[in-house]
Amino acid sequence: MDDDDIQEEKSQPIEGDKEPESEIVAEEAAFVSGGLPQDGDGPPKVDCEVEILHEKVTKQTIKEEYIFLDILDLPIHFVSLTSKQTNYICIIVHYRAWSESTQHKFEDTWNEQRPVEVVLGKEKKEMTGLAIGVSNMKAGERSLLHVGWELAYGEEGSFSFPNVPPMADVIYEIELIGFDEVKEGKARADMTVEERIGAADRRKMEGNVLFKEEKLEEAMQQYEMAIAYLGDDFMFQLFGKFRDMALAVKNPCHLNMAACLIKLKRYEEAIGQCTLVLAEDDNNAKALFRRGKARAELGQTDAAREDFLKARKYAPEDKAIARELRLLAEHDKALYQKQKEIYKGIFGPPPESKPKQTGVLTRLWEWLIFVWQWLLTLIFRLFKREKQKAD
Repeated sequence: MDDDDIQEEKSQPIEGDKEPESEIVAEEAAFVSGGLPQDGDGPPKVDCEVEILHEKVTKQTIKEEYIFLDILDLPIHFVSLTSKQTNYICIIVHYRAWSESTQHKFEDTWNEQRPVEVVLGKEKKEMTGLAIGVSNMKAGERSLLHVGWELAYGEEGSFSFPNVPPMADVIYEIELIGFDEVKEGKARADMTVEERIGAADRRKMEGNVLFKEEKLEEAMQQYEMAIAYLGDDFMFQLFGKFRDMALAVKNPCHLNMAACLIKLKRYEEAIGQCTLVLAEDDNNAKALFRRGKARAELGQTDAAREDFLKARKYAPEDKAIARELRLLAEHDKALYQKQKEIYKGIFGPPPESKPKQTGVLTRLWEWLIFVWQWLLTLIFRLFKREKQKAD
């Protein structure tokens, strides 16, 4: 169950599979390149060149760590122009949105742990400006968009979001996770259950290949794309074998993302991914092991031990679990010895008891008390004998 887990399944079944795991669960955000954006009260401050994409849309690039996708490392608008007319581009994004005038944040898909899908050319009216901005981004890019009210929520504002007043310009902090070509603008919501699970599984397999090549950021992107096909709303509608089929793809994606995040030392996010799996399958030894490992790295030794002990219950022969428990025991022993030395230095050795020194006067006083007690006893006995004679 160490970090090389996707390549060592036969010897360590909990560690991982020869391919990155084949399991996933409820939708937890995986963040391409560099983790979560900073969460402040207002939009991030960006000091870089402003690109004018439209008279009502501007863009400033926050992060340019592009990830090679299955289409090309090109902005989406170029891919759209070179695609067949019957095809559309379906994008998956995370974003935060603020009303520019009030600086109130009214939507945050990172916080909701739910990426958004938009089919370019068939987007909702209020998404027009966002679509223009994303069309000029590459996969893995994060940017700040300023969108005029005419291409956002319009003259009346939003009834769904009271913080969006009439004629409100909107600021988006947006990250393009990835995109697909889809025929006739067929979004995920329009696919059959089998089509969505199949598409998610293909993404998962692509992520496994990237994981084995140590391309961890790119692998996580593919896993999140897979998870996007199997969102909470979709999973809620599944029962029986279809739900089992979906979870057989979804849970491994979360577990593989946790493996990537542990390697990248993003332990809190790894814990979140494992917890999602355990919400669906509380007996999942891999999820318990990886969460325990992340907790141990954060110094949460009691919680880590609890996870490892539960994992051992379901995988008693696994050597990796035994190794981690042994490491925790050694850590606790070393910590105890260290604390013992620290306290010894603070308080020093206990004072030695000194024998009491008895003086002459003390011994004389003790002797006088003894004589007095003897005389009293003698007088009492004589008095008792005389009384008996008298009787």
